[in-house]
Amino acid sequence: MAKAVAPDAVLASFEAAPDAACAVDRLCALYDASVNHLRDALRSYLKDGTPPAAAARAGGAFAYPELRITYQPEGPVPPVSRAFGKFSEAGVYANTITHPALFRRYLTEQIQLLADEYPVVIETGLSTQEIPFSYVLDGSDLDLDEVSPAELVRHFPYADLANIDDALPNGERPSKPGRPRPLLLFDAARTDYSLQRLRHYTGTPFEDVQDFILFTNYHRYVDAFVEWAVRQLQEDNDYTALSAAGLVRVDADTPDALGQVMGAHWQRFQMPAYHLMAPNGRGITLVNIGVGPSNAKNITDHLAVLRPECWLMVGHCGGLRHSQRLGDYVLAHAYLRYDSVLDRDLPVEIPIPPIAEIQMALHKAVESVSGDKGEALKRRLRTGTVVTYADRNWELRYYQEARRINQSRSIAVDMESATIAANGFRLRVPYGTLLCVSDKPLHGELKLPGAANRFYQRSVSEHLAAGIEAIEILKREGSAALHSRKLRSFDEPPFR
Repeated sequence: MAKAVAPDAVLASFEAAPDAACAVDRLCALYDASVNHLRDALRSYLKDGTPPAAAARAGGAFAYPELRITYQPEGPVPPVSRAFGKFSEAGVYANTITHPALFRRYLTEQIQLLADEYPVVIETGLSTQEIPFSYVLDGSDLDLDEVSPAELVRHFPYADLANIDDALPNGERPSKPGRPRPLLLFDAARTDYSLQRLRHYTGTPFEDVQDFILFTNYHRYVDAFVEWAVRQLQEDNDYTALSAAGLVRVDADTPDALGQVMGAHWQRFQMPAYHLMAPNGRGITLVNIGVGPSNAKNITDHLAVLRPECWLMVGHCGGLRHSQRLGDYVLAHAYLRYDSVLDRDLPVEIPIPPIAEIQMALHKAVESVSGDKGEALKRRLRTGTVVTYADRNWELRYYQEARRINQSRSIAVDMESATIAANGFRLRVPYGTLLCVSDKPLHGELKLPGAANRFYQRSVSEHLAAGIEAIEILKREGSAALHSRKLRSFDEPPFR
């Protein structure tokens, strides 16, 4: 049982925990105490203008909790073959933590992996990093409409973007001797920043995001997913509820569940999300990211802090080979990056390798859903390079771009896939791409309304079903098989 924290205590001391569960319990108690202290201080200020006491802040009253794990072996660090849950060096590892209750399963699993493998000391306490006041307003009775943000930042911790970056996942912050190493890729402030953005962009609670994520670039896939998801709620399976853009949630007992979801105000949100929820977050999330690499980078930047098991792109593309037909599939094996949005974080010369487990799952899924086998499957499903552009009208530079495509041997073109894969590589989230050919720009089959509608009616349901089946295959095979060492460098945080 975690020790209760007295409101007037100096909270900076660290305490050893006997196991992972006890450590997470105390992280939750410390976090809840800091949030309550911050809310109480805000109430006092709104009531009579009393600012928080400097001594309280110095004592950590508003601080994020910190998890610290010390590993000092007698000899060299033993090798461990798995991709995560291991140390590269002896030393002290530490990270600030936000919403530990939300991350309880993840934190417990990752801590326990280390404790089972190594002789470690697990400690929890309060950090020197404070919780910004804007991150504790949700679910409270606080109304800040009558006070200016400039006034509040004089007295309360705020979201200072100068202290939030991706230097660690970008490989720009190497470990320094004598200083604690990070336990995971994102600290509490970076995580909170993304959690707030997820609610804004998707129109759903960030708590509802599931471990397996599908991205699409057409709303027709949303309609098909919602219809399928509502049917699943009536079946004998693990799915318990559907959380939809517009803050709508339905379950097996909801009258007219399909009508409620379809009638929600999803249009208010830039990238509406739909979460078919299962225990322990093992359900499926679908996000309609719209068109373009900026959206693709934006949403994956934020989803990554939740440490999903994988994300897959199931969208439309232009086929670049004469032998391809509308409705054929493209399984991306490599990416030609003309999206530009990640070039400063991940230089274009860095290769983006395919993840074998996901490639195999997508191949099996197409075979299962389409019924095609042997030569028929080979004609329908083509593996190769996908080129991703930032410019939708790249065809207006036809001769220049056709030469590049020919040199690269690309077989399909889109505007999101390379971005999603590259950000998966950068942020250590397994990725994959299964596209459906909706036009052939180099061969005169342009996307026109009549042909497009016939294509959509015929292909959307099967394509989406293949993406869902790939996730079901990955779930059956288990997380240990999914996460690849090729996503991790030689100087990595221990946590997945």
